[in-house]
Amino acid sequence: MPFAIRDDVRLYWKLDGASNLPVLVLLNSIGTDMALWETSLPHLLPAFQLLRIDTRGHGASDAPDGDYSLAMLADDVVAVMDAAGVQTAAVAGVSLGGMIAMELGLAYPTRITALALVCTSATMDAGAWRDRIELVRAEGTAAIADMAMGRFLSPRFVATHGGAAESVRQGLIAMADAGYAGCGAAIRDMALIERLPAIGMPTLVVAGDRDISTPFAGHGERIVAAVPDARVVHLDAAHLAPIETPAVLAVTLRDFLKPADIHDAANTLFEAGLLNRRRVLGDAWVDASLAGRTDFTADFQAMITRIAWNEIWGRPGLDDRSRRFIVLAITIALGRWEEFALHVRTGLMRDGFTREELKEVLMQSAIYAGVPAANTAFAEAGKIIAELDSDS
Repeated sequence: MPFAIRDDVRLYWKLDGASNLPVLVLLNSIGTDMALWETSLPHLLPAFQLLRIDTRGHGASDAPDGDYSLAMLADDVVAVMDAAGVQTAAVAGVSLGGMIAMELGLAYPTRITALALVCTSATMDAGAWRDRIELVRAEGTAAIADMAMGRFLSPRFVATHGGAAESVRQGLIAMADAGYAGCGAAIRDMALIERLPAIGMPTLVVAGDRDISTPFAGHGERIVAAVPDARVVHLDAAHLAPIETPAVLAVTLRDFLKPADIHDAANTLFEAGLLNRRRVLGDAWVDASLAGRTDFTADFQAMITRIAWNEIWGRPGLDDRSRRFIVLAITIALGRWEEFALHVRTGLMRDGFTREELKEVLMQSAIYAGVPAANTAFAEAGKIIAELDSDS
């Protein structure tokens, strides 16, 4: 795992994409980590090399005690850029990430080429944040989970993407209390609004029309008014726009940043698809598959990675769990048992679904694909479950 060290604090980062493309730094909101951008990656990788960072106090980065500041968090980003060998970059940040981005634009104008400020603000209610920090330090992030989730995602999204919403919730509860409180202090104490007219690089404000945490009225509109020539785009999303509308947000960022001509688009689409493939099937299986390529099969491997894994598995309309169930049902109906076994094994190993859910898919398939097909499916799945149990 790559870490940058600043003031004895480890900062986790990942650099994905082709090195010949312009770099876009992606910053997370408070209470999330770099996984916030996961479903946006396939839509951004054809245009950018992406540098993701777990903000101090979040994800795999260290979470020292005490108050943090926006200046501290901005210095962290530059330390990561240095560690990654990135001299200049555009920055896209959500919520706290957008606040850090504004601080970067002010403090490091020669390192930052453009700002995309997503569902964020330059001024928040200091008293409300003081109370929230005290509550988290006393009782932990679980004490504010319901409130935060009500602000993070729209009810409509939660109703249709329960698994994704629960993952966000569990990530918030599991994070270090000191990290949330420390970053909360940076929000509480920020002094940005009066300094924004000094921002000199192209700036885009992305507002979520369902965002009740930092609505455009009173928040985004003040940034647009203060930053010279700032542009604004409205999305049909709540606070965590990269989760609710990953493809639309990615297109918005690409249109704004207008990266240089995309060199060797096939290779960048392959890399985008490879990320999805690794997420669904796991590194071990993908690495073994790639190692088994021959001159005869390499073009086919590249084609399915670009089309199946980037174009289809990267679409935002269904989550991975739903797509896994569809694959299982179709492979049962068609008798594609090698593919069926692959998705049963990886789904169970990577918590893509439970054994009970697998059983329900097989039961349903008995009605629509036939009892003999379901009988074979139960037998094949039973072998895999037995193997997994023997390995545990």
